[in-house]
Amino acid sequence: MSNPIVVGITGASGAVYGLRLLQSLSYAGRDVHLIMSRAGRLVFREELQLDIDPETTGGDKILKLASSCFLEPPRLSDQQPAAIGTIHWHDENDFMAPIASGSFLTDGMVICPCSSSTLGKVAHGTGSNLIHRVADVHLKERRRLVLMPRETPLSLVQLKNMQEAVAAGAVVLPAMPGWYHGVESVLDLVDFIVARILDQLEIENQLMQRWGKRQKYDETITTSSGDDQV
Repeated sequence: MSNPIVVGITGASGAVYGLRLLQSLSYAGRDVHLIMSRAGRLVFREELQLDIDPETTGGDKILKLASSCFLEPPRLSDQQPAAIGTIHWHDENDFMAPIASGSFLTDGMVICPCSSSTLGKVAHGTGSNLIHRVADVHLKERRRLVLMPRETPLSLVQLKNMQEAVAAGAVVLPAMPGWYHGVESVLDLVDFIVARILDQLEIENQLMQRWGKRQKYDETITTSSGDDQV
């Protein structure tokens, strides 16, 4: 039986990645423990026109909001899970939450999107909310921790913080989508990043076409004239 996944959503731009990740994990049948900072909720309102309130927005409503934003459900596998996973809310200041302890078993944590402030606090083991604490727990317990920053350009401070986070055991996975998978919509670009996050968690998915799997690409190579022109 799989353990739950922790998802932290901070105030960095890129709320669409966090929402699609929540939807994908739930459709994969995985229970999610969600921590969303106040800044993260403000960004959801600004970028997606969605009001997220921990007091009134349950996990079911989050999935309904995701369905209203994304016309296509996430493509995960040929065999769908027996049940949709449950989303559990945690207040960002609730240090008594079970996920604040290493004794609470998980299969990993993703901070998506991850603000520069959160990146710095995770990298240096300092923090002031539950997202920072749970990230620190995952590092000390040697569990998967994926950080998805969405920032450009990057300062030397930010690059050094990424280096420190990786040295501590985290995976830094910036929102830098590839273009080789037949991009036809913004959702294709979002799904590329979410697919790479799910790969890190070892969750099967078909959100993107893998390199070398595009029929058009294969046909082009096969029917080429063989010229060496570049």
